[in-house]
Amino acid sequence: MTTTNEREPTVIDEHIVEIVSDSGEGAQKCGQTFGAISGKMGNGVWTVEIIPAEIQPPARSPAGASGNRIRVGNRYVTNMGNEADLVVAFNEQVLFSRVASGAYKDGTIVLLENKWAEDPSEHIRQQYAGAIKEFADHGLVVHEVPMEVECLKIVSNARKGKNMFALGMMCAIYNRDADLARKEIESAFASKGPKVIQPNIDLFDSGFNYAREHLDFSWVIEPYEGDHEQKTIITNGNQAVGLGVMAAGMEMVSMYPITPATSASHYVAAVYDQVGGFVHQAEDEIAAIGFAIGASYAGKTACTITSGPGMALKTELIGLAVMGEIPLVIIDVQRGGPSTGLPTKVEQADLLSSIYGEPGDAPKIVMAAATIEECFHFVILARKLAETFRTPVILLTDANLATGVQPWARPELQEEWLAAPIDQSPWNKEVPAYDWDPETGLSQRPIPGQRDGMYVLTGLSHTNRSKVAYDSDTHQNSMYLRSRKLAAMQQTLNPPEIHGDPEGDLLIVGWGSTMGAIEEAVDLHRAEGKKVSHVHLRFISPLEPGLKAIFSRFKKVMTIEINYSDDLTHPLITEENRRYAQLALLLRAQTLVDVDCWSVVYGHPLQPGMLYDVIAGKLAGLNH
Repeated sequence: MTTTNEREPTVIDEHIVEIVSDSGEGAQKCGQTFGAISGKMGNGVWTVEIIPAEIQPPARSPAGASGNRIRVGNRYVTNMGNEADLVVAFNEQVLFSRVASGAYKDGTIVLLENKWAEDPSEHIRQQYAGAIKEFADHGLVVHEVPMEVECLKIVSNARKGKNMFALGMMCAIYNRDADLARKEIESAFASKGPKVIQPNIDLFDSGFNYAREHLDFSWVIEPYEGDHEQKTIITNGNQAVGLGVMAAGMEMVSMYPITPATSASHYVAAVYDQVGGFVHQAEDEIAAIGFAIGASYAGKTACTITSGPGMALKTELIGLAVMGEIPLVIIDVQRGGPSTGLPTKVEQADLLSSIYGEPGDAPKIVMAAATIEECFHFVILARKLAETFRTPVILLTDANLATGVQPWARPELQEEWLAAPIDQSPWNKEVPAYDWDPETGLSQRPIPGQRDGMYVLTGLSHTNRSKVAYDSDTHQNSMYLRSRKLAAMQQTLNPPEIHGDPEGDLLIVGWGSTMGAIEEAVDLHRAEGKKVSHVHLRFISPLEPGLKAIFSRFKKVMTIEINYSDDLTHPLITEENRRYAQLALLLRAQTLVDVDCWSVVYGHPLQPGMLYDVIAGKLAGLNH
């Protein structure tokens, strides 16, 4: 066999690589490290975690697939891409769920651990042999690799080191900087000391050398042409959220652990003390938001981070924050539902509940981050808006952003991001606690402890002096003015930018983490001369201005979302009873435009190839 040492590597624009194993074998760390190495070498990178639904799924089972997908390109990468080009697998069974989900294509290369071919169990040997044949039938190109044998030459437990052997193979195949990789390994295991670091480096070197000596394919992906002088950092969305909390000057995060938001609190708790902040892990979701509201009422706007089920439990106290006009930042890292649903999978199903979830009318600001970088900057913006408009602000991210890793511009701390010191100057006794401006609904906020600024905080209907009042006029007027704050805030927004021409046949509207996949699919059609454009919304409540005018310039408007909607081709579904995707429903109500929708709830991020076909089908329908 020709080795990679004897031939020049092939230069390519991009590749998608997966590493898949049972839970606990380190495949996610391997994938994250490979992505970090590639990002530091100047490549565009996007990673997606492959996470089983169960905490401890059975070993060697399709349901137990755990790992990482890494898309590496010579340009800025914004999404997970389509089918993988190469996959490293520690057993054959975990690949079946990936094959079933369409993750691989005809010609995908599989580097497969071959220890199972000689397993003591006849059943396992038969499983392995059958899988090899089935993978060939699917068009996969399987290379059996003795990972266990090679790792046992270095460590006594290959399960604890196979991931670094796999990292070495991947770095050799894609001509990654081996010295940089070793530094990443040293950093990853720094807390463990030399006794752990050195064996992992040895395992990496073994995998690197094995690939060079035994595999006959090798590729190079050049750095993308950008501002290489610009400093970047490589984080996932939850880490970016944590950085945003600190950059915003918020000193307290209160939360209860919930997937996929938990890692945000883990990250913040590890570093928060360095900037004077602390994490409060409450006994439940209700206590978490109650603690945050108390801190915010006392003058320091706090943050609570959760996911969909946690949002449901926080509902009553969100209403209290609206009624009491207490600034509060709420971050919802969305996952699949309803109920506990798909804890580790992506969905965009909390949009309407975030806007309308509370009893009565509880207007609040709802934003949605579209990129990992926006996960950082939007937390800062959320605190500013919460304090300016004296209201809760909900920032929606999702599991795709939370666990995805991408290089982005390293932020330089700006003083204007930080919260201003608490105003403790004497309060004017003549000014009510809710001195609502009749045009904007805004009012200055007294702080407990401020001389003459004491007032009774209540969740009951109240006058501008916070006196409980049940009369019709008081209730109606306070509703007017709390709602007016959203109108005032909307007046500060610009119309959304249009990706593509300002008019045409089809306009795609999206929100959240779908932006990269939608834009890539739209650009493929535009390169073919199709009249397709895209608008991506960041503000959902209030909506960004000018949408009706933008929509009027296209023959058809359609949302693409990751939440449920009915398909008109399904039994019993008609134009009258069809359920629309959530943003589509909101846009139809707000603009009175016949906005169509396409959505799925497969539990994984959208792929540009899939969206290309969806758009092609919609365009074909318009032209008939």
